[in-house]
Amino acid sequence: MALPAPLTGVVPPVCTPLTPEREVDVDSLLRLVDHLVAGGVHGVFVLGSTSEAAFLTDGQRRRVVEAVVGHLGGQLPVLAGAIDMSTARVLDHVASVAAAGADAVVVTAPFYARAQHPAEIARHYRRVAEKSPVPVFAYDIPVSVHTGLPVDLVLELAAEGVLAGLKDSSGDLAGFRQVAGGVRAGAGPAGFSVLTGSELLVDAALALGADGAVPGLANVDPHGFVRLYRLAPAGDQDGAPAEQERLCALFGMVGAADPARMGPGSAAIGAFKAALHLRGVIDCPATAEPQIPLAPAEVERVRAFLAAAELV
Repeated sequence: MALPAPLTGVVPPVCTPLTPEREVDVDSLLRLVDHLVAGGVHGVFVLGSTSEAAFLTDGQRRRVVEAVVGHLGGQLPVLAGAIDMSTARVLDHVASVAAAGADAVVVTAPFYARAQHPAEIARHYRRVAEKSPVPVFAYDIPVSVHTGLPVDLVLELAAEGVLAGLKDSSGDLAGFRQVAGGVRAGAGPAGFSVLTGSELLVDAALALGADGAVPGLANVDPHGFVRLYRLAPAGDQDGAPAEQERLCALFGMVGAADPARMGPGSAAIGAFKAALHLRGVIDCPATAEPQIPLAPAEVERVRAFLAAAELV
């Protein structure tokens, strides 16, 4: 389908359900997509961090895109991550997900090598945009990529038409304000999308001019984030803060696992998948290796967060 410009609303980064043998569970994936559609989301983003894209094979990545695109049949826009260490590898992913039907690609700066110079990052995005048959969104996630995207570089690439939008998972609200303000002031083309990747600051980001949100927790509670998206721009002084606080409390599930046993990535994705399993959306809460699964007691702590939010 034609990608809205700007892309607005709640666009969850979709979890990738796996079988106990760590293969893509397509049936569960499509139930999850239906769960998100029923929640009123405005698009989906597959093969991002929450999708465990870094742990999937190329074949698994393509299977996810094909399954979701085929199931939605143009009902909602599908963004797909084209995330890898170098420009050449990213271009391979762009070609694959675009051929599978993705409406746009979401691309990080190169990683693994030492932090890239802004000139190298700009060269990377220009090359990807030159070759991509679909719009390119920048993905700012320095915690994983080790290179943040400078505000002036994002606005420069936006003004050139290289980028169609930004998914900001940097946690830098001041930088986010500068990008959103710059776009409003005409630094980027009409239709440039500014999306927050935060679960905890959606109301603040919307107040600063965000077009929408890409929160991993929306897998678990899409209805809640859609409510927040509707309440915050309407200036609801009671409903929006209350909904954001409820979602912040629910997000506490990412701390259900013992940090002495696993890293924060395993804990967060494990909690989301445990919650989806407890809610009956997916068949198995398995995470991709080498991530460590949640223990039964940790899953019960996730259940307690769901119960407090009246989701089970």
